[in-house]
Amino acid sequence: MQPFSLVIHGGAGTILKEDMTPELEKAYLQGLQDALDAGYAVLEEGGSATNAVKAAIVILEDNLLFNAGRGSVFTKKGVQEMDAAIMDGHSMNAGAVAGIRNVRNPIELATEVMNNSNHVFLSGKGANDFAIKQGIKLEPDEFFFSQFRYDQWKAMRDSDNYSLDHTHQGLEELMKDKKFGTVGAVACDQQGNIAAATSTGGMTNKKYGRIGDSPVIGAGTYANNKTCAISCTGHGEPFICAVAAHDVSCLMEYKGLSLQEAMNEVVMKKLVAMDGEGGMIGTDAHGNTAMVFNSAGMYRGMKNSAGENQIAIYKD
Repeated sequence: MQPFSLVIHGGAGTILKEDMTPELEKAYLQGLQDALDAGYAVLEEGGSATNAVKAAIVILEDNLLFNAGRGSVFTKKGVQEMDAAIMDGHSMNAGAVAGIRNVRNPIELATEVMNNSNHVFLSGKGANDFAIKQGIKLEPDEFFFSQFRYDQWKAMRDSDNYSLDHTHQGLEELMKDKKFGTVGAVACDQQGNIAAATSTGGMTNKKYGRIGDSPVIGAGTYANNKTCAISCTGHGEPFICAVAAHDVSCLMEYKGLSLQEAMNEVVMKKLVAMDGEGGMIGTDAHGNTAMVFNSAGMYRGMKNSAGENQIAIYKD
């Protein structure tokens, strides 16, 4: 049996131990472990990498602590607009949605797009219409409400500022904190197939229907059995311009770099040169994994068939 593995992230950025209460830290670690366990159970039972990453993301989307699904931040208009993507490294098929409302689990809608729409990327009302047609579970606005997300938004809704998530402090810290709220998962299954998935609520107070890198195939999400599966988290604009996820694949395919080497090259050199803060997680078709970030922290975890189980938040 070939080695199999799952890696997840719950966002990156200025995540410092001194800003975290013991209770909050424990809740984040538990949330990450719950998602790892859900996705890994699929792999352990011989399930596919795509089903594993979807299972892990659903748990994170349902957790108010993470900026995706239920925990999504408020836009300028005071609503949630969510993005998600999934890609199967075996078939090279992908599905993505952007600017959707009231969908409980955006990753499930992205999966429906991949499997049942003949398209790759749906947005806005059209994506919501497709969700209804496919019987995807919808929830009222109240389901997505959390007091601290609302307080985040209220502190800046009358300004042109936007915030990159995950802050629990007052207005002054809100403006200087950079926290990139995205959730992601990558997996390698027992058949040696790999997959990647990413989901996000975007930026607090975002305007104009802004879309980041998460649902953009090749930028925030990418999978190819020949190389790697990647899910990114960070300031989306530089990740889009860098085509960050696909660039890792290219470095592996054309220059022969290992997964770790290629991710280091993109995150620690290319993105840094573009002021692109954040990180990414990856796996290859041999079950090798990596978690690389250039920010102060990244909510992350890894579990594999060799018996390793790691969860971390801060820089080691």
